[in-house]
Amino acid sequence: MGKIISFMHVSLDGFVSGPNGEMDWIKVDEEIFDHVGKRIGQGDTALYGRVTYQMMEAYWPGAADQPLASRHDIDHSKWYKEVYKAVLSKTMKGADTDKLKIIGDNLTADIQEIKQRTHNDIMLFGSPTATHSLMELDLIDGYWLFVNPILLGRGIPLFEGIEKKTNLKLLDTRTFHCGVTELSYVVDGK
Repeated sequence: MGKIISFMHVSLDGFVSGPNGEMDWIKVDEEIFDHVGKRIGQGDTALYGRVTYQMMEAYWPGAADQPLASRHDIDHSKWYKEVYKAVLSKTMKGADTDKLKIIGDNLTADIQEIKQRTHNDIMLFGSPTATHSLMELDLIDGYWLFVNPILLGRGIPLFEGIEKKTNLKLLDTRTFHCGVTELSYVVDGK
């Protein structure tokens, strides 16, 4: 059964974006792209909130076709086109396809169904609102955090409204040349 891993860039003080959704503080480079590409390339399922999905859908399907497309753009575009996508949204309309499922009201049942369809990690990309919803229902199995060397002071927090203690087990750390530190955790007991 697949496990849901929340993949998120986060500031040192725990924010995933600025107060108006700003993400211009996130540091990425080829070293991070290569590292992330290897890990997500092993997966066959991506989970998004509506806003993040719409951003991804606007860029990734055609990214490889751009004249100045980087190797990362080409590789990620190919992966994005092939991967099964699930979108958490109560407002997005459209029919499910063999590559897309829209999850609205039956969150727990639909997530369990998605977990059953794969033995790989299910990457929950960005999507703080979706992450908060899944946290509330204890459906996240791990966190893959990229801690950026910045204090934002305010913004959208990653761990908002935590009602119960959740023990995490550190699986791996890595520091990148740009100053970002990767922390990979699994929820203890899952």
